[in-house]
Amino acid sequence: MALEGEKFIDVGGVRTRYIDRGSGETVVLFHGGNFGSTGSADATDDWGETINDIAKWGRVVAIDKLGQGYTDNPKSDDDYTMAAVVEHAHQTLKTLGIDSAHLVGHSRGGYLTCRLTVDYPELAKSCVIVSSNTCAPGTGGNERVFANKPSPALTAESQRWVLERYSYSADCVTDEWVEALAAIAQQQSYAEAVDKMTQDGFLWTKFLPGLQTDKEEMFRTLQTRGIQRPVMQVWGYDDPTVSHAQAFELYRILAEKERCARWQILNQAGHFCFREQRKRFDEVLRSFIASA
Repeated sequence: MALEGEKFIDVGGVRTRYIDRGSGETVVLFHGGNFGSTGSADATDDWGETINDIAKWGRVVAIDKLGQGYTDNPKSDDDYTMAAVVEHAHQTLKTLGIDSAHLVGHSRGGYLTCRLTVDYPELAKSCVIVSSNTCAPGTGGNERVFANKPSPALTAESQRWVLERYSYSADCVTDEWVEALAAIAQQQSYAEAVDKMTQDGFLWTKFLPGLQTDKEEMFRTLQTRGIQRPVMQVWGYDDPTVSHAQAFELYRILAEKERCARWQILNQAGHFCFREQRKRFDEVLRSFIASA
């Protein structure tokens, strides 16, 4: 299912899908999840109407991460890592000619934006981390959320079940969103990524160990040097994947060395808080970017 206005660009031999709308301050969106996930086939489609909202007051660029949506899988088995996802994102921005932007990431995309800001501070005008248990200290609650996930995985029915349990209210889980993610999961490339991560064991031998090492390195930098850019966390109060204590600890680390650090909690909102509190999320984001 095509996303309105989708475009493709070659990034080091990886065909990459993106959206580019509006004008003004450049805001780059990175969705969550990871390649080969059996929970949901996350992609740029997760952002929904948030893309149109931002396009009313700025330029919004939303990118399918490496191996997700309609972006090609990693070219090498060695690249089934979060580090490769970060580098692909970096190279995508360079290829698009974006050398300075406000970076906004959701869930695992929140870790990505924080890591990009730490590694390439000249690239980030500001960093926004949205409901990211991957970026927060400690262990997230995804396994608890998915404990009784229906089989077979990645069907429209199974993904709807997952998205609804991520959310405060099932009202934000639209047929259009579910159908888009189901179509993504039906690609042969997605099945190949699932095999790599599960049958070949890359999730446990490459992806998660590498992410843990990279995350520890990133936190050491945050605690010693700081993020060096205006930063904001946006959290859904009812997000089942990350505790309030974890979110507070991340804010403490970020704010200790960065004067311009905000933490916005959206009530009656779960993991996809920008969908459940769409108007408020847009107001908060726009205000932060204007001040940053």
